[in-house]
Amino acid sequence: MTDLPPKWLTEQRIRQERELVLLVNVRSRRGARHYPAVRATLAAYGFTVTAEHLVTDPAAQLPALLPRILADRPRLLVVGSGDGTIATVVDHLAHTDTVLGYLPLGTTNNFGRSLGLPMRLRGALDVIARGKVADVDLGSVNGDLFANLVSIGVSAEVAGRTPHGLKRHLGRGAYAVTGARALLTHRPFVAEVSTADATWRVATHQLNIANGRMHAGTAIAADASLDDRLLVAYALGGPGRLSTMYAAAHQALTPWQPVRRKGYLTATELRISTDVPRLVDVDGEVSGTTPIHVRLSANALRVLVPLDFADDQIPGHPVVYPVRPDDAVHPGDAHRPDPGP
Repeated sequence: MTDLPPKWLTEQRIRQERELVLLVNVRSRRGARHYPAVRATLAAYGFTVTAEHLVTDPAAQLPALLPRILADRPRLLVVGSGDGTIATVVDHLAHTDTVLGYLPLGTTNNFGRSLGLPMRLRGALDVIARGKVADVDLGSVNGDLFANLVSIGVSAEVAGRTPHGLKRHLGRGAYAVTGARALLTHRPFVAEVSTADATWRVATHQLNIANGRMHAGTAIAADASLDDRLLVAYALGGPGRLSTMYAAAHQALTPWQPVRRKGYLTATELRISTDVPRLVDVDGEVSGTTPIHVRLSANALRVLVPLDFADDQIPGHPVVYPVRPDDAVHPGDAHRPDPGP
């Protein structure tokens, strides 16, 4: 992003001009309910909404709408949505000088949590008004950019099956309920994950490749970050269903452990193949099948974040959570990556 103006200058212009374009997915879990409050609060902060767009079918509407919005090169695009909508937004917003202001109005809101945004609407709007501009990493899968996570396995079944009504009533619990049902009949698969210098072969029900810090609303590891220049690949358990459940619970209960303690594979580029073609879940939306080529796109997106967000964080910086002793063996230890020849 060397051709773009410095972040401090972009931030200064946003504060001086106080103009934005507003895009809200009113089909997201809280989009329709909170839209009036979003408009009123932005006005109270002194922002002028130069254009607004309420979408009900992001997958169908955004590919044509976003190029029209960005043709005017708005300084700030505020998006209220869940993770699925963001995956489409970043595909168009990457490597431009338009800054994303994000309001997490979905179910799990992994992207918003990875940015350290408050989950309460007023707090997220306060970041729009008083936050700083950071540039964060994106990933790409077969050339399509994504913000947070690519998954193969049970999650792809869950992404397609979880009813919107259930998500509105149960929130993140809707994915757990649907996932447990899907796991009962799901068959394990064999995946081969290759980097420039390592190959990892694993039998599992769930394989994740993370650019962001969160999965299912919980931190993947203490030192995982949207700004660490790394992708993180890991399996949730082995071929047994109980190991998948145990690994998911262990993951949720150990956000303070660093990546190295969990035996996860880190790289900037990964090639993944499976025994038979498998659906691929990209930030909560099913998109294509394996094999896939996943790459890191460093500092690809400019976004408003809280003032305490660690911008330009690279491996070796202090972790977010204190690391505590843990002598338990993680089920993923049996599936650690094996060095290639």
